[in-house]
Amino acid sequence: MIDSNDQATDIQSVIEPEAWFSQALAYMRIEQWAEAEHALRQALQLLPDYAEAHCNLGYVLEQTGQLEAAEHAYLTAFDTAPAVLSAALNLGVLLQRLNRFDEAEDIYQQAIRHHPEQPSLWTNLGILYTALQREHEAEQSHRRALTMAPDYRKARFNLSYLLLRQGRFEEGWASLEARTLTSHAVRVNAPRWQGEPLSGKTLLIVCEGGHGDALHFCRYAQLLQQQWSVSLHIVCPVALQRLFAMQAVFDEVHTDASQSACDYWCPLMSLPGMMDTRIDNIPAETPYLQVDAALAEHWQALLPADGLRVGLVWQGNPKFENDADRSLPTLCVLTPLSKLPGVHLIRLQQLSTATCSAATLGMKDLPEEMVDFADTAAVISGLDLVISVDTAVAHLAGAMGKPCWVMLPHYMPDWRWMTVREDSPWYPSMRLFRQRIRGDWVCVVMRIVGALQKLLTGVEQRQA
Repeated sequence: MIDSNDQATDIQSVIEPEAWFSQALAYMRIEQWAEAEHALRQALQLLPDYAEAHCNLGYVLEQTGQLEAAEHAYLTAFDTAPAVLSAALNLGVLLQRLNRFDEAEDIYQQAIRHHPEQPSLWTNLGILYTALQREHEAEQSHRRALTMAPDYRKARFNLSYLLLRQGRFEEGWASLEARTLTSHAVRVNAPRWQGEPLSGKTLLIVCEGGHGDALHFCRYAQLLQQQWSVSLHIVCPVALQRLFAMQAVFDEVHTDASQSACDYWCPLMSLPGMMDTRIDNIPAETPYLQVDAALAEHWQALLPADGLRVGLVWQGNPKFENDADRSLPTLCVLTPLSKLPGVHLIRLQQLSTATCSAATLGMKDLPEEMVDFADTAAVISGLDLVISVDTAVAHLAGAMGKPCWVMLPHYMPDWRWMTVREDSPWYPSMRLFRQRIRGDWVCVVMRIVGALQKLLTGVEQRQA
């Protein structure tokens, strides 16, 4: 016979952990991480083998930067209950983030043995293989996920990255439609454009992704006007508003989709697919972005009057997922550029966190802040060359037809730079300098120095 007091205690031991767990979930939804951690630890004190609580604790700890403790919590959850899918998924992502790729692969493979028909495991494995440039295995993994769940948008979107990087555009654009659309989409009071004739109509183009994506794909506005007599409006980030307002192709430029009255709307990154873009017909005529002449004259007056004027950008947005690999760890890496006679280095970098000052490199700091991309474009118009990491300024220079040398990371380069090319089918004036070993920016810079020396020699010979 079970004593009633013992029975009450047993019931309480089950109810209380669940109550703490539910409370933690509520805190997690509003990103109250300290309160969520406290509630989860209370649940685990009452029920130490509570695998779901260990898993959520790992997530909370990861959000607060406690990566070692997060890993331990995920591992505990996975060891306690391998069937808890989120533990394997979160642990695999964390291990990849920590560059422990073999361990991440092993976790996914172990989890697949428990969940062989779980598409999320297969597509996460595909993401890992894509990052490691094991592209055949990556494609197989994503397609395995889609065989199990044909409508699984995450797998379809991640497959698009791989296909586009390989130049397999037809399926790549179609797969890209699985992406999450910008929040502006819900504020448009018009049907989405599905290819209807646009002559006499107004089409609203809604920018999405980062500033670089907007600068890259806005080229399609000219193709739309060439094909139809259409009025084009565009919704863009504030930093691009003034520059886009300078473009004759746009009749109206907004920062909020609800400000535009239109007949149809289209997400910007859907235009390549709608216009049947293939690797052999990329619209690569530049310049397709212009800058106001008076603004250009203002900024050009601040530039050196002689020599080779070279603009530099060495860091991207630190919030970008791969910024640690695509940005230079320190401005000092570029020191060899400052040793070249006849080269004037101009800082295009904004909000720099560099550990080496621009003055150390003899770099010219312009006396006024460039408040948006219109100012940056005006400066670029007076330069001979832009050298940049993979960030929006590189796209801006390419869109203006300005010679631009882009420094690309070995790990997870963006899809649009393809795989091994040293040129870009999107920008005729662009040259790509790729890392051959992950993290080795020194060799990249030395190759750029050699290219600059050849450029200077050519200039001298033409002047002789």
